[in-house]
Parts: sequence; structure tokens; C-alpha cells
Amino acid sequence: MKSQEYSMIDGGVTAPQGFTAAGVAAGIKATGLDLAVLKADRPAAVAGTFTTNKVQAAPVKLCRTRIASGQAQAIVINSGSANACTGPQGMVDAEAMGAAAAGALDVPEAAVLVCSTGTIGKLLPLDKIKPGIQAAAAALSDAGGDDAAHAIMTTDTVAKQVAVQLSIDGKTVRIGGMTKGAGMIDPNMATMLAFLTTDAVVIPGALQNCLSDAVHQSFNSISVDGDQSTNDTVLCLANGAAGNNPLDASHPEWNLFVEALTEVAKQLAMKIVQDGEGATKYVAVTVSGAISIEDAQKAARAVANSLLVKTSWFGGDPNWGRIIAAVGYSGAEVKEDLVDISYDGLVMVKGGQRSADTPLSRLEEILAQPSFAVDINLNLGDDTDTVYTCDCSHEYVTINSEYMT
Repeated sequence: MKSQEYSMIDGGVTAPQGFTAAGVAAGIKATGLDLAVLKADRPAAVAGTFTTNKVQAAPVKLCRTRIASGQAQAIVINSGSANACTGPQGMVDAEAMGAAAAGALDVPEAAVLVCSTGTIGKLLPLDKIKPGIQAAAAALSDAGGDDAAHAIMTTDTVAKQVAVQLSIDGKTVRIGGMTKGAGMIDPNMATMLAFLTTDAVVIPGALQNCLSDAVHQSFNSISVDGDQSTNDTVLCLANGAAGNNPLDASHPEWNLFVEALTEVAKQLAMKIVQDGEGATKYVAVTVSGAISIEDAQKAARAVANSLLVKTSWFGGDPNWGRIIAAVGYSGAEVKEDLVDISYDGLVMVKGGQRSADTPLSRLEEILAQPSFAVDINLNLGDDTDTVYTCDCSHEYVTINSEYMT
């Protein structure tokens, strides 16, 4: 996409017309905002993608069912409790949470989507959530996106929001988004929640196709620690307030909309990796020359998720041997004497061996940077994949050794 075809704007989920949001402190967590509500001013087209973990939280199961209609109007989200592995009571509580939001927002119960994030195995404190929903409903505003983005945070250190603006059919169209996630991140569809909004008119089935493709290129291309969550959810609402002609693949500006929504998803995904638990380095790992896209993905993820690799990045250790070892056990087709490895364009490995012309001191300088790229060419085929990841520090261990209340 040419950059002049859309522009980045301030705001997140309330940047598009007709969306309001709020975030409140309901007391689910010991401190801070912990409950968010997002509402469209009218029934909206909806699309969603969810965790592929076979252990799935009650709100994930409820959302899967409710988006099947292709329409929704509100989302209620709590942090502090994942409502996962909570048995039949978990579904009862998820439905009760949705019912409370429907009543407070004066929308049909089936039009409310429910998301939760936090510690697995804890029942929802409905005695706190229900009053919190009432408070959030009363606080809804088109300036409430920032509070909502803060309310969905768990171990995140910053709120994550993005919005863009473009023109379709001569109408101003906006796409906004917010996400949370810093650990337990290895999406196939990470603990990660993301919410996208747009005021474009979009056919529901087309919106689902668009979102699925966008997620594949963004949230499914990041990894912090190789762990998939039970709660991963990406939801997109399109309320049609912009008044453009309905968008689907037959619309002449469909590709423009798809690229803009994908850009929002990519920007949000990058913010997750950059805020990875304890992370000090942001790294793009690209595998090229694979015999299939599946092999490229296998090799890239093996490197991105290797604790030996990630800890060497943290320490600035120029141990490229850990990278080629991860490629070798990834399950991808690999011929050792064909593998090349570069860091920010600096060739360190040529034909499976250390490049004699490259000083190790230059690699140490690259590894000292806050971000860098690792490029691995298998030289066997034409397929490529990139995974965005981070290092693993002492702080990651500290964060994940503490019991979250």
C-alpha cells in the first residue's frame, strides 16, 4: 500500500465514528483499571479468531457461538481472571457477565461478546464485575478508548492502541484497535486479546475473511515465550457509520480496506512483542529459501522460541551456533552446508560455517542494539516466513515466578 492512501491518527477503538468505550476499576485486581466495555451505536458486523489451544476458556466458547450470527454490538472485557478451567460454572459466569452488560447497555444479550484475561483457574468475582459493568456503562464516551485499553492490561507495561484513516467511496473511513499481551505469547491464534473497530460498511463474511488474513500476517507472526494461551481472542466490529457502499471482494477499494486493517493488526502485534515480559531486545527472524511455507514457519518459530537463542540475545553473546542448531531441529528440510545467516545484513554464516571475513566484534555491536534482524537463508526453495520476537531476560523469570492476584 502507498503510504498516502491512509494515515495514522490518534485514538484506538473509539477513533471510528459511532463507538464508545470505558474502563473502570471494579476491584477484580488489587489496583488499577480492570474492566472495559466497548459499544457500537448500532448492530455491527462482527468477525473473530480464537486460540487453537484445545483447552479454551469459557468466554472463548461463548464468543465462538455468538459471532456465528455475523452481528454484535458490544464487548465486555475483564482482566485479573481468565475464567479458564473453571468447569460448568465458568460458562454460567461468562453468560451472566454478558447478561449484565446487555442490561446495562440496553442491547440484546446475544449481541454482547465476553472476554477475560488473567490467571487460569479462578472463578469470576461477579459481585465485583456486575457493579463494574454498571459503572463502565455510565462512563461510556468517544474519549474512553484509552481507559479501556488500560483496563484490559495484565503484565503489560503500556497500553497498546492504533488507528488509521482512509477514504472509500469518497467517505472518510477509520479503523481503530487496542490489544493486550506481554507474556504467554505464541499465537496460533497469544495471553492475548485484541479488539478492532471500523465505521466502514462491511459484509460480515468478507469481514471474517479480511480479519483472518490480517491475523495470519500479524498476531500469528509474533512470539514472546512460545506459550499459547487458553483465552486468545481477536474481535472486529464494523458498524457502517461511514456510509460507504458495502465492502467485500467485489468492491474496487476492497484491497485498500484490507491493507489498512492489516496494518492496524500488524502495528498492534508489534507493540505486544516490544512490550514482551522483561524484554530488552526486539528481533525480526526471517527464514527464506525454504521448500515450503510450512518449512519456513517451522524454522523461524524454532529460532524465535529457543530459550538458548533468546538468552544469548539478552546477554549479547554472538553465539550464532544456537541459531543454526534450532534450524536443524525445527523439522524443516535443511542441508547444513547451504545455510546462510546474517544479522542486520552482516553475513556471519556462509554455507553452514562461520564467515571468515566477518569480525565477531561487529556482531557484538549489533546484538547490543535494542532491535535487530536475523535472516536465515536455507537456499533450498522460494518460500519465506518472518516471526517477530524478543529476548529472554532475568526479569521474565521474576515476573513469571510471582503469583498473580
